[in-house]
Amino acid sequence: MTEKMTIAQALNLALDDAMAEDPKVVMLGEDLADNEEGGVMGVTKGLSTKYGKRVRSTPISEQAIMGAAIGASLVGYKPVAEIMLMNFTTVAMDMIVNHAAKLRFMSGGQTHVPIVIRTMTGAGFSVGGQHSDYLEAWFAHTAGIKVVAPANAAEAYGLLLSSIDDPDPVLFIENMPSYWTPGPAPTRGERIPLGKARIAREGKDLTIVSYSRMANEALAAAEALAEDGVDTEVIDLRTIAPWDQDTVIASVKKTGRLLTVHEATKPFGVGSEIAAVVNEALFGDLKAPVKRLGGAFCAVPFSKPLEDAFAPNAQGIAAEVRSMLSLDPVD
Repeated sequence: MTEKMTIAQALNLALDDAMAEDPKVVMLGEDLADNEEGGVMGVTKGLSTKYGKRVRSTPISEQAIMGAAIGASLVGYKPVAEIMLMNFTTVAMDMIVNHAAKLRFMSGGQTHVPIVIRTMTGAGFSVGGQHSDYLEAWFAHTAGIKVVAPANAAEAYGLLLSSIDDPDPVLFIENMPSYWTPGPAPTRGERIPLGKARIAREGKDLTIVSYSRMANEALAAAEALAEDGVDTEVIDLRTIAPWDQDTVIASVKKTGRLLTVHEATKPFGVGSEIAAVVNEALFGDLKAPVKRLGGAFCAVPFSKPLEDAFAPNAQGIAAEVRSMLSLDPVD
């Protein structure tokens, strides 16, 4: 193992390890095989050569991908189904929400659907409004499906292994602009439990809760704020549904202030649910109203300057923290 690894490399390694460990793990999706370069981002490169028909490139049909994955799971397989872009999950929404998420409930717990739906998204590549949306709140609102969004290579590896192990469907969201971002390499074979957040940075003045790429933007903001004596705690949720309420509430009880940050549009987002729960649990302990940062309430712009302004960044997060602490802004 190297000391550094990109997220794309970590995902490839996790898939490789899972398939080597369990012959029931199979993969299907558009362009996954080596004949198509192992996917549009090369995440599955080399795996079809190594595992043969267990890695299947499919026609361009999200409904067919999900239907095949659900059917395979019902006869004992553990499919990892790739929906190339998160916006395209809308094409297979019926399969995901009305079948994969509900079969366990509708069978009285007798039927599990152990599938992982890998999908990528995120602003930054100027690929327009139909290819860049974070839609995690839609799926987190659906009982029966877990939602996971890693922020770095080590977490991508450990969370993907745990997602493949899980007996229920998991939506695994990968940030497209971060695929080649290097970070600490994972420990081979080490799983990260689903539903457990990571305290990425300890602090005492204010808590920021985020996930995926925005967790890294929050960390960058916290480091900048530290130069001016502001001690910010950053929590990376890792799992959006179910989210780690105990860790978040304990942190906010300590700091008295909470800022939620996500790239998805701000209205009706994951941050709203977290804010509501924290307000219910800690109303008397809060030193300031809970605040939320999110993307603008519009389609992700194609124009690069507008796209850059669409989602929160480290500078905007730091400015919001200063406002919550009633500090003078920094030019």
